[in-house]
Amino acid sequence: MLAVLAGVLGATAFTHSAGYFVTFMTGNAQRAVLGYFRSDVVLSITAGLLLLCFVAGVVTASVCRRHFWVDHPHGPTVLTTFSLVAATALDIVLGRWEATEVDFAPITLVVFGIGALNTSFVKDGEVSIPISYVTGTLVKMGQGIERHISGGKAADWLGYFLLFSSFVLGATAGGLISTLVSGSQMLAVASLVCAVTTGYTYFHSDRRALLK
Repeated sequence: MLAVLAGVLGATAFTHSAGYFVTFMTGNAQRAVLGYFRSDVVLSITAGLLLLCFVAGVVTASVCRRHFWVDHPHGPTVLTTFSLVAATALDIVLGRWEATEVDFAPITLVVFGIGALNTSFVKDGEVSIPISYVTGTLVKMGQGIERHISGGKAADWLGYFLLFSSFVLGATAGGLISTLVSGSQMLAVASLVCAVTTGYTYFHSDRRALLK
C-alpha cells in the first residue's frame, strides 16, 4: 500500500509540475550537477533543494521515530499526510486550485513527505524496505531471480516484484486521476489516499504491535 502511495505521489508531480522529481533522487542528484553544464542554474538549484527536502524528511521522521514513535510504526505516514495537506493548502493559497501545474514550493513539501515515508520500515535502526527506491528494488529482485534459478525459492524475488508492481500500479492510478483533476486537486486526492493509508497502517501495524 505504501508503494502504491509513493507511485501516486510520483505521478502527481510528474503530470502536474514543471518536471520535478519527487521519488527519483538519483535524477535530482544528476540534475543538481549537470544543470550547470547546460547553463541552467535554476535546474541545479531546484534539484539541490529537492535533495535537501528529501533528506530533511528522512531525518525528521527518524528523530520522531527514535523519541516519539517508538511503538507507532504508522508515524511516518502521519508526517507524510501532514506534508501533503500543507502542500495542498499552500498551492491553494497561491491561487492555483484550477491551474494545471503545481508550484515548486508545494513540491518541496511533497518531497519532504516522501523522505519521511521511506522510513516506514526500519530494522536494527536501518531502513529495511525503501519505498520509493525502485532501482534498488529491481536489483534485489534480479538477485532473487538468480537465487531462485540456482535452487532457491520464488520467495527470494516475489516480494520485490510485488513492491515494484505496487509502485507501478500507484503511478498508473495517479496518471489516470491526473487526467481528471488539476494540480491542487491532485494533491488533495493524494492527501486523502495518504490519510486512508495512515489509518490502515495504524490498525494493521500498531494494533498488531500492541497485541504482541
